[in-house]
Amino acid sequence: MSLLKTIDPKPQDAPQESKALPDRLISGDPSFKTWAQDTARDGTIHTGIWEATPGETRSIKGTSFEFCHILEGVIELTDDGGKTVTYRAGDSFVMKPGFTGIWRTIETVRKIYVTVTD
Repeated sequence: MSLLKTIDPKPQDAPQESKALPDRLISGDPSFKTWAQDTARDGTIHTGIWEATPGETRSIKGTSFEFCHILEGVIELTDDGGKTVTYRAGDSFVMKPGFTGIWRTIETVRKIYVTVTD
């Protein structure tokens, strides 16, 4: 087993498809695709590609730490304090455990993600 894993930004396999949970949906009808690419043996670390169509949802990290690198599209994140940050292709950011706010997908977004959960 190799200890080096390349993240494929355009995977050819079928993604897991989902919609926003009703209690998290704010506006629009966003749909999501996830291409999980690797998971740590203990299940606390996940990597892959995630895509979302335009809409607004409530983002609640709980105990998860998430690193994101935007490959395509534009989003706005607004924390519960009202601070809004826009991210677009080429940008990277981290949502730390306890983050809550609004995730607004302006243009269909595709990102690389790495999540770490306690």
